[in-house]
Amino acid sequence: MMRRILFWVIGLILLPAMGWSFEVYRKGDVSLSVGYWAQVWYQHLSDYDRDGDGKWDDDLNDFMIRRTYFSVSGTVTPQLSFFMHYSGDRIGQEGITNDSGLGLGSGLALRDGWVNYKLLGDDLMVQAGRMYIPFTRNYGTTSTKALLTTELDWGQGGIRSGIFYPSKVGRDDSVTLWGNVWNDKFQYRLMVGEGVEDSATNPDDNLRFAGRLSLNLFDTETAWFNKETYLGEKKILAVGGGFDYQSDIVIVGKKEDYNAYTVDLHLDLPLKATTLTSAISFIRIENCVNSVTWSDLTAGEDGDIVTAKAGFLLGKQIQPFAHFQSIMPDVSGADDTHIYGLGCNYYIKGPANKLTAEWTQVDDDAHTVDIITVQAAFGF
Repeated sequence: MMRRILFWVIGLILLPAMGWSFEVYRKGDVSLSVGYWAQVWYQHLSDYDRDGDGKWDDDLNDFMIRRTYFSVSGTVTPQLSFFMHYSGDRIGQEGITNDSGLGLGSGLALRDGWVNYKLLGDDLMVQAGRMYIPFTRNYGTTSTKALLTTELDWGQGGIRSGIFYPSKVGRDDSVTLWGNVWNDKFQYRLMVGEGVEDSATNPDDNLRFAGRLSLNLFDTETAWFNKETYLGEKKILAVGGGFDYQSDIVIVGKKEDYNAYTVDLHLDLPLKATTLTSAISFIRIENCVNSVTWSDLTAGEDGDIVTAKAGFLLGKQIQPFAHFQSIMPDVSGADDTHIYGLGCNYYIKGPANKLTAEWTQVDDDAHTVDIITVQAAFGF
């Protein structure tokens, strides 16, 4: 045990030296940049069913590399650009199924990879490859390198939960039309992708359709990746909404149309002594594709997810935050699952370089799990 702890302490010391991003080539309009970013986690879980025997009475101490991203990006012409993330996810997490094709558990894989062509400048662009599904703000436009909380929302890949919709670790192979109009205040995204693609689950080989609209009332957000907290650098009030749909897919032995929609509000407000960051969202799901971990929202059922979070930046480095989620299945007699969390970020340089500690509780009435996470993240 002491050898494992020593290994991770050495890793945390070395990680700042590994966090880098720089342009390696430029000639005229042609450019090439590379970067590296990683998160290292320690997690303690109490009252946890570690061995799967139905008894929630075990503790778990787990060290992992939560994310490790090597990125390559560049431009070929002023209109044509490309981006790639070669990634590993949850490396060393106890109990996770290894899948090197998606970079889970012990593997490395292409996580994001696309080419982007500007048809009408930033007003109309076409992007093809593997990318975020433009549905929710939390895991549709926000970079995991710039989260307010330690992790994504529960049910969308957060901490130890899965993702309720079809995805390749939150992505899909697809083509997306997107752009920024009305003085860049209004961003739209429309995706046509594979979604569920295996022949047994999608026997008619139907396409997936997803889209998102976002209106910024103050400063603009025009890039593919947004930030969940701008640390006082922007004044954001964004109203957004999205949908996700795939017809006639087999869920728990029945052909069903999966569909979901969301509405959300995001605020990032610099004040005299602090910066307030807050967000609320509502998701409606019909014929959930994947069961949500530790909840009664199971595959094939309908339900709602409500999320709220807030944080205060004190000075330039310290940011306490809190979050709450409620997962509410429509099934008669089913329990709601509530997720509460309190934590604090300590910023070293920008949102990507920070130390974080968080306590989270997942409560579904039948059992309660407490999760303590300590994170070190470096790079950009």
